[in-house]
Amino acid sequence: MYTFMLFVFYFSTECIVQSQSEIYSLNYIYTALSKPVELPGIHEFTAMGLMNNRQIDYYDSVDKKKIPKQDWMRDKLPADYWEKGTQSRKSKEQWFKVNVNILMERMRHNNTGVRILQWKHGCEVDKQPDGTLKFIKGTDQYSYDGDDFLAFDDVTMQWVAPVDQALPTKRKWDGVQILNQYTKGYLEKECVDWLSKFMEYGEKHFSSADSPPDINVFANKAKTAGNVHLTCMATGFYPKDVIIHFKKNGVQLTEDDGVLSTGARPNNDDTYQIRISVQIPEADKQTYECSVSHITLVQPIVVKWGKVVLVFNILYIFSTNQLFAWLSIMVKSISKMFVCYKVTNADLNVNQQLFQAHCIGFCC
Repeated sequence: MYTFMLFVFYFSTECIVQSQSEIYSLNYIYTALSKPVELPGIHEFTAMGLMNNRQIDYYDSVDKKKIPKQDWMRDKLPADYWEKGTQSRKSKEQWFKVNVNILMERMRHNNTGVRILQWKHGCEVDKQPDGTLKFIKGTDQYSYDGDDFLAFDDVTMQWVAPVDQALPTKRKWDGVQILNQYTKGYLEKECVDWLSKFMEYGEKHFSSADSPPDINVFANKAKTAGNVHLTCMATGFYPKDVIIHFKKNGVQLTEDDGVLSTGARPNNDDTYQIRISVQIPEADKQTYECSVSHITLVQPIVVKWGKVVLVFNILYIFSTNQLFAWLSIMVKSISKMFVCYKVTNADLNVNQQLFQAHCIGFCC
């Protein structure tokens, strides 16, 4: 058994379709690692589009091809959409390769660890009773190693730099007015137009059969000597609503006890997953259990924590926006080895004009 530490971060969104609110979202997320890692399914660069948190397209640095992840995307969109989309993402892959190195230098990070640069952009709308779409908000933001780095303010048409290292980029990008004008126009108009088209194409396909959760409880060593991070993961369930909590000697633990939750997040098969974790004394682990309730279950599933199950080290970080992500590879369930991708964004075809503007890069 060996230990491997990798940092992968995902944006968290709550932009899902709910029948009572008629909220729809379209997002694209790009994730670049500073160097390749020898793990299955983990690529140096990935890009994906999501509509209402369901993956609709995908690209990675190995296959280098933008592909549909929904049948209606494959059926409704012509071949040149995928060809142009492939070329667009190849260009973005090169942009990310250059700029993740720029940020590493700016942050004074060496190449011993794996660093992550992400870009998320998209829009959210409210479908009105007459069928028209009301724009709610747009998102265009970057993160580095899971922390907020730069974000576009749609109201002021300015870039917001939450950290000092982002200020040179903010000044440079704010000095390119066409970039800010196009970004605002893309978020409020072009993104909404594509979302409207995708809503029409996929309206009859946004349903899933109810599916019960699979439950796993595992632990990895904590930084504090003598402690472990105890984690309970429920995955493969639909619909999204689920109740999950830890109990110690039959007493429910809360946030006041240090319990952290990822919230429900989409898998690649239209089901969901959720994790909760808490740091506990290693000698006390036998007294803990995880309880999961879901509409598909007659009664809650309760899994007691017993002997130690070794897992790869996991580091999770909460940014100021509570954007966080997990790399989860469990030795206990090798058949379910996976990466939890969070965030949503489809590259609305090519968006070359926007990308060319962003191609000015982070360098000052």
